[in-house]
Amino acid sequence: MIDPLPELSTEQSDPRYSQIDRLPTEEIARLMNQADTAVPAAVATVIPAISAVIDAISARMAEGGRLLYVGAGTSGRLAVLDASECPPTFGTDPSLVQGVIAGGPDALTRSVEGAEDDAEAGAAALKDLEVGPLDSVVGVSASGRAPFVLGALAEAAGRGALTAALSCNAGAPLSAAAEHAIEVVVGPEVVTGSTRLKAGTAQKLVLNMISTISMVRLGRTYGNEMIEMSAMNSKLAGRALRMVRDITGADPETAGAALDAAGGQAKIAVLMIQHGLDAAGARALLESHGERLSDALSG
Repeated sequence: MIDPLPELSTEQSDPRYSQIDRLPTEEIARLMNQADTAVPAAVATVIPAISAVIDAISARMAEGGRLLYVGAGTSGRLAVLDASECPPTFGTDPSLVQGVIAGGPDALTRSVEGAEDDAEAGAAALKDLEVGPLDSVVGVSASGRAPFVLGALAEAAGRGALTAALSCNAGAPLSAAAEHAIEVVVGPEVVTGSTRLKAGTAQKLVLNMISTISMVRLGRTYGNEMIEMSAMNSKLAGRALRMVRDITGADPETAGAALDAAGGQAKIAVLMIQHGLDAAGARALLESHGERLSDALSG
């Protein structure tokens, strides 16, 4: 039997959009834009739940744990996207924040038949990653009932990992399967059931918060500067130079020389300039303060 999912708000049809195939392009665009304005408001109502998840995740990450997102379809792609942005933004090892998508890498660019419905594959993916008690696993599913994600959360819970659920329906099975539940209820989509729209936007906003604030809690920013970012191209190298100059007040030549000596690491360059240290001394000072630049500068 095919479940028509009649009770899910994300599957309902909104009569306001029932004639969009007869409307001019600009009017459809305005309707979509208007619908999207409801998303930040929906996220705002669950910020306490989001904050609790972030505090729990960052506490485990501070002890050496990983953050693992698990999703299917659009939710899985958003999970992988958020995880993949952490190394260049925050200088993390790629293993620290990972995204797991039903169907594997092929599912990033095309639909993989039946992948979402395979709960055993979800559990197997977590086994393969050797999830443990220090890890945090966030299941992401707009419907809140994707079997792949439910299987993954069950396996994670059995291994003692922290579990959290991010969905866009109230009373989702995913919420019941996790220690922490985030339900961003955005309502029906402009195109009925197309949860890549408002639901996808909501999930992206929440994932942004989870990864970004966790990294802030871990000391991977200095104020609002991406002090740990990897200067992997000319744009990022220029940004690193500006950061060092803004923090230290150094001229371009001094900041550039310090960055070169520090191997492109802005934190090290800042400490070299501010404390008159060489690169090795700056690294030792930073390590003695738990990698937190603000503490090392005042210490």
